[in-house]
Amino acid sequence: MKMFKSKKVRRDTKRVFLKLGTCSRTFFYILNREFGHPLENEEHAADPLAGGILQQGYQCGMLWGASLAVGAESFRRCADPGRAIGMAIKATRHIMESFINRAKSADCLDITSCDFSSKFNIAKHFFTGKFWSCFKLAEKWAPEAIQSATEGLSLDQTDLPKQPISCASETARKMGANDEEQVMVAGFAGGLGLSGNGCGALSAAIWMNTLARIREQNYKTTFSDPVTGKILKAFYEATGYEMECSKISGLRFKTIDEHTEFIKNGGCAKLINVLADTNSLPGK
Repeated sequence: MKMFKSKKVRRDTKRVFLKLGTCSRTFFYILNREFGHPLENEEHAADPLAGGILQQGYQCGMLWGASLAVGAESFRRCADPGRAIGMAIKATRHIMESFINRAKSADCLDITSCDFSSKFNIAKHFFTGKFWSCFKLAEKWAPEAIQSATEGLSLDQTDLPKQPISCASETARKMGANDEEQVMVAGFAGGLGLSGNGCGALSAAIWMNTLARIREQNYKTTFSDPVTGKILKAFYEATGYEMECSKISGLRFKTIDEHTEFIKNGGCAKLINVLADTNSLPGK
């Protein structure tokens, strides 16, 4: 990326972050504009993924937002939704490598040293000025995110399974998602890019639920949303209070083939159904 463009992206990133308020929405927004296809409602629905999935400290919201953006672009580039799912997973893995190289960790808690589930810790984080570290990371990574997303979407697809499957896409499908929405969340598979970290199916359910409420004009961004809180509670009860994909599934997927076979053979089917049922939670 040319130097002058890189500087402009960094400058614009801080402005966008300040305006939109969450790292997840910011990076979904930035990459969508880079690809030339803004998606206002879908970007807004990424807000709850900030702070590492409902402020739980897992993967940084910048990664969730970037993954949604490459999922959207994968759908536009590939006529076959199944192949687009595989493309989105591959691109997400490439983006994660770039982010970890920059931030030295994928996790919000490691990067910020702040427990965002605590109002006191949030206030302390902002009062001490430590929140600026997130803005600085966003500024530095934004040009690299654009570059890694572009590279990831251009990776060779010949090694993909015949019909790639994503646990996140399956969750979204059961919640009524169209083909495009299923591909958007595809990169969440296996704990985001098959990393084995915080559950991608959970993030897909949160995003789908939030998107539906935005379209119904029944959602406002908040650190304590009762509906998403109920989704998290149902998830924890179903997993024995485990959040990480590798612990829930008992596996750490090395390839898209492995993940596809796992889901095809009924892996995480019960959890996916529990998450899909959150569509009918009281208060939605």
